[in-house]
Amino acid sequence: MKQTDTQLIYGLRPVMEAVKSGKGIDKIFFQNNLQGKLYFELKNMIAQSEETISVQYVPAEKLDRLTGKQNHQGVAAQLSLIEYHDIEQIITRTKEKGEALFILMLDSITDVRNLGAIARSAECAGVHALILPRQSTAPINQDAVRTSAGALLRLPVCRIDNPKTFLNLLKSYNITTYVASEKAQEGYTSMNAEEDLMIIMGNEEKGVNPQIIKQADRLVKIPVRGSIESLNVSVAAGVMMYEVVRQREKGL
Repeated sequence: MKQTDTQLIYGLRPVMEAVKSGKGIDKIFFQNNLQGKLYFELKNMIAQSEETISVQYVPAEKLDRLTGKQNHQGVAAQLSLIEYHDIEQIITRTKEKGEALFILMLDSITDVRNLGAIARSAECAGVHALILPRQSTAPINQDAVRTSAGALLRLPVCRIDNPKTFLNLLKSYNITTYVASEKAQEGYTSMNAEEDLMIIMGNEEKGVNPQIIKQADRLVKIPVRGSIESLNVSVAAGVMMYEVVRQREKGL
């Protein structure tokens, strides 16, 4: 993967050029109540783009802070630090190699340091792809990359727009999905690592979205013996991933 030279661009025409060229854009910030021909032209370009681009309307003060009070013309865009991958290509390539798929999905993980720490463990554990919903996910910024010890620049990361559609896709490939949940009856060691699988980790406070849980194949939990109710999500993700590693290496 290659890292872009800059993370933030601003001004109507530079952002229009970024959209037109297909550069990876994480988010576009528009000043509230922005008007004008170029603004509407940019809006139309975003609507017609093959990529789903997240748009947020903010006060002028936020754009001033983001750009250091440069002449932003009411718009700024955050460029991706990484190139995103196509999950179907990864699935096909892995199956052709005869390897059992190992995928990790993060639902509503909004802390960049947790994201970075999880990515580091995932890369070490041999995860084939890290799945991030486009909405409600921590940005892959310099802090995330630094916390991951560079793993986010090596580990294939895929963005998805619709978790429901994505989970249906996995079902078509016979990939078993496991959700880490305190409400599960089974322990995490009950996972079958010999099969193609995906582990889903959720937000520490709310857990995994109920709609995602409804579509998943199995719920598993990590037992907690102390008085604190749950583990940090990056620690929990590491425990889950290395159970897969343990089982697969045991089977060699």
